[in-house]
Amino acid sequence: MSAARNSQGYLEGLGSFFERVGVWSYDHRWIVLAGSVGVLALCLVFASRTRFDNSYEAYFDPRDPVYAAYNQFRADFGSDEISYILYEAPDHAYGPWNLEVMRKIVHLTEALENDLPFVQEVTSLANVEFMEGIPDGLKIYELLQDFPESQAALLAVKQKVLEKPLYVGGLASRDGRYAAIQLEMDRSSVDPVEEIRFDPEGGDGLDNLYPQVTYDRIEQILSQPEYEGIRFHHAGDVPLNSVYNRIAQAESSRLGAICLGVIGLLLFYFFRTPVGVLGPLVVVSLSVVAAIALVGALGWSLDLMFIMLPTLLIAVGVADAVHIISEFRAQHATLGDRREATRHTMRLVGTPCLLTSLTTAGGLAAMSVSSIKAISHFALYSAVGVIAAFFFSVTLLMFFLSFGRRRPASSRSEAALEQAKGGRVMRNALEAVGRFDIRHRRPIIFVFGALFVFSALGIARLRVDSNFLNELSDRVPIKRTTEFVDETMGGVGSIVYLFDAGAPDGIKEPAVLREIERLQAEADQKGFLVMKTYSIVDVLKDINQSFHDGDRAHHVVPDTRELVAQYLLLYEMSGGAEVDEYVSSDYSRATLELRVKLKETSFYQRLVDDLDSYLYERPLRASSVSLTGMGALWLKLQDYITLSQIRGFLLAFSVIAVLMCLLFRSLKIGLIAMMPSLSPVILTLGTMGWMGIPLDYVRLLIGALAIGISVDDTIHHTTRYLHEFGRSGDYEAALLASMRDVGRALFITSVALILGFLVLVTSIMATLATFALLIAATVFVALVADFLLMPALVLTFEPFGPKREDARLRA
Repeated sequence: MSAARNSQGYLEGLGSFFERVGVWSYDHRWIVLAGSVGVLALCLVFASRTRFDNSYEAYFDPRDPVYAAYNQFRADFGSDEISYILYEAPDHAYGPWNLEVMRKIVHLTEALENDLPFVQEVTSLANVEFMEGIPDGLKIYELLQDFPESQAALLAVKQKVLEKPLYVGGLASRDGRYAAIQLEMDRSSVDPVEEIRFDPEGGDGLDNLYPQVTYDRIEQILSQPEYEGIRFHHAGDVPLNSVYNRIAQAESSRLGAICLGVIGLLLFYFFRTPVGVLGPLVVVSLSVVAAIALVGALGWSLDLMFIMLPTLLIAVGVADAVHIISEFRAQHATLGDRREATRHTMRLVGTPCLLTSLTTAGGLAAMSVSSIKAISHFALYSAVGVIAAFFFSVTLLMFFLSFGRRRPASSRSEAALEQAKGGRVMRNALEAVGRFDIRHRRPIIFVFGALFVFSALGIARLRVDSNFLNELSDRVPIKRTTEFVDETMGGVGSIVYLFDAGAPDGIKEPAVLREIERLQAEADQKGFLVMKTYSIVDVLKDINQSFHDGDRAHHVVPDTRELVAQYLLLYEMSGGAEVDEYVSSDYSRATLELRVKLKETSFYQRLVDDLDSYLYERPLRASSVSLTGMGALWLKLQDYITLSQIRGFLLAFSVIAVLMCLLFRSLKIGLIAMMPSLSPVILTLGTMGWMGIPLDYVRLLIGALAIGISVDDTIHHTTRYLHEFGRSGDYEAALLASMRDVGRALFITSVALILGFLVLVTSIMATLATFALLIAATVFVALVADFLLMPALVLTFEPFGPKREDARLRA
């Protein structure tokens, strides 16, 4: 009995502390209420300072070398964020090359240039830089500065455009069905808020910040009646980031409200009292505000991960309140006095609530080691929310429990007590589960062992992959639009290769230019992902061809450095400016931009691996090259996910295992208690592997979060099982008593968690919906493991010590 006595004595000491906390909160309920209101007011002040940001900065640590290289690229070449407007005119002859349609595009281009905030340059067929050789040199002009007077003249212009590879696939499709307008931004979503605020006095709401203001204005212009007959498909960084930011803001409120309503109905069904509903909901609402306040206090931003916070804290945070209220009802039915019921309740469940809050917070906080900034921040502020829910559960909840009538002695019957514990049906069901455990302890362990092996094989098949676009449901229009644009023309994503010649003007060397050219030619063959490529080579080839009367045989890189320098000088003197987009100001660095489809990172990895193999077989001699751009960031994110999942889960498991052993003062009890908590995680990850569901930056939370949640019920059950064993000295009798007393609360909290997380299934974020199903399934498996596996292990290995000689089974 030494293990049982050691653990029980320690837990009883904690129980006495919480007894005092509960009684003090009961006796000073108005002070507790006033203090809670004060805390709420302070939290609201800090919470008001937050803003939404779903840009790359939400995912990457600025100190990361890859992200630092990306920022250096932006410093050299400006913001790489764009809006890309693909358009067609299916009801007009010649489509976008129809004379009437082209007049509208000229007007539209001018409207976009004049009326859009935060836009650096607008390029369309109406104003694209066009080159022709003339006797005295080079003529550079806007293609439609002298607008054609007839359809035939416009078709002649079309032929000129299609003879220029620089424009085909970017501004015009070869088949003539589509054309595009490209808008380059002079701001980025990661810029300081004071630089992306449209109206300096308008505050920091989304509607006053880039990219939302730019996106809204573009959509307003495109919807004007004068452009009727033209079908626009607006994609790119600006619309995607705008939609994501607004979804994150709207979904967090909507899903939180739905979850609050679902949990409220569930509480009313089980408890049937205002206190049983209002108390827990107030507690979890305060915990959400406390978590948001931490974000504001630390100067962080809210991002896509925040969508999960209200639902998570409402579903998880309500558990402590449910256990307290459930036990309070039973104690009040027995004692009839609310203060005494509070005393006994907090002695019994205060400690388990502390332990479950610590383990859940520990499981979440373990993900703070993630290199993905959004995950790291979410891990910390959600962990703080869990602790806040515990704090308010053991203090403010006493305020609610203090109200009500004293139960008269005549009503304190066996039937009333039974009803307070859930009624005869619930009691019989829980006892049936306990007796099943007693009869089938070894088969239960064998079945779970077989499932572990099966799941381990599935985990070996688990892969890491993510797609920014697939995070959205098919119900979101921007997803369908982006997919259409990607398959048609342009490419919404980008991968950039940065060439460094090692010295000023080094890019002008033909040897360097030919290295850029051959990597560009190799990339152009990767049609599974690459839609269009751009580099200084395209401009120089165009200049060379123009100087030779448009002869395609001269669409090549000039032979000498002197000729390259002369061409570039003449180009600049003639008013050319597009080359600035591809080279640094001192001509030491140049970019090769690959416009790519928004696909899974595995596609990007395949492309990069192919090009790396090419460079390995045909290495560069005159320059060096590095990878940057959006695609490089997504590849880095894939590495983050792999490392975060491994480190986060191992840390969460280690922290919780150590906590369990320390809290129960027994290595044997701690390890046995970990098995039911570990099994749902293994089964869920194994199922993902077998079903081919990849880990993305949202689903990587599953391991650490699942083990943090799963351990909660295990702690409540193990603690009560240990308490009952200390009273009876018999494992089987203690199990039945524990099932009767704590089993109902375990069932209620598990149902609350499952229903709470299933609220996320309604989200228009597809990745959250999948995550919700997986976590809900994990919670269900955790309940099964706590009702079956944990008792089977305790009955088999007897970690609490030997049975007493005089123990008798009491059923």
